[in-house]
Amino acid sequence: MSLSDKAAFRLRSFPIVAGSLLLTALAGCQVRPLYSDGPTGSTSVALASIEISEADNRVEQEVRNALVFLTARGAGEPVNPQYHLALNVSHRTVGVLFDTTDNDDDDDDAGAGRIVVKADYNLTRTATGETVRAGNRSAVALVDFPQQEFAKVRAIRDGENRAAKELAEIIGADIAAALGR
Repeated sequence: MSLSDKAAFRLRSFPIVAGSLLLTALAGCQVRPLYSDGPTGSTSVALASIEISEADNRVEQEVRNALVFLTARGAGEPVNPQYHLALNVSHRTVGVLFDTTDNDDDDDDAGAGRIVVKADYNLTRTATGETVRAGNRSAVALVDFPQQEFAKVRAIRDGENRAAKELAEIIGADIAAALGR
C-alpha cells in the first residue's frame, strides 16, 4: 500500500468515523418537550398547584397575574396549593437617548428609554418548606418618550406591562423546567 493509497483510505474513512462519533455523542442526550406529558400530566398538574404571593405594586401585580394565568392555564389560583412562589418585583425607567437640538432651558429631554423589570423568586413546597427553585430574572422593554406628558406616562405604563408579561413567561418556563425534572 503506497503513501497515496493510505491518504485516500483515511480521507474516505473520515466521514464514517466522524458520523459514528457524532451518533455516540447524541446517544447520551436526553431531549424531550417541556410539556411532553400533556395537559393532565405531572408537570402541568404541579404548575397548576402553585400559590403566588400577593403583590406590593402595580408592576408586580402584572407579573403575578400573568404567572397565575400561565401556571394554571387560565383556571385561576389553586384551592389546595402544593407549592408557594415568593415573588419580589422591582422596576425602573431609564432614558437612553437625549434630544439636545432644541434651544430651550431644558436640554435633557429623553427621546427614548427602556423599562427594566427585575424579579427575585423562590419556589418552595408548602408541606416541607424545601426550596425547589430560586433565582432572579429580568426583562427589558424599549419605549419612546413623546413630548406630551400623558402620552409619556402611557408609554411608560405600556412598557412596564410588556416587560412584566415577558418576565412572567421567563419565570414560568424556569419553574416548569424545575418541576418537570
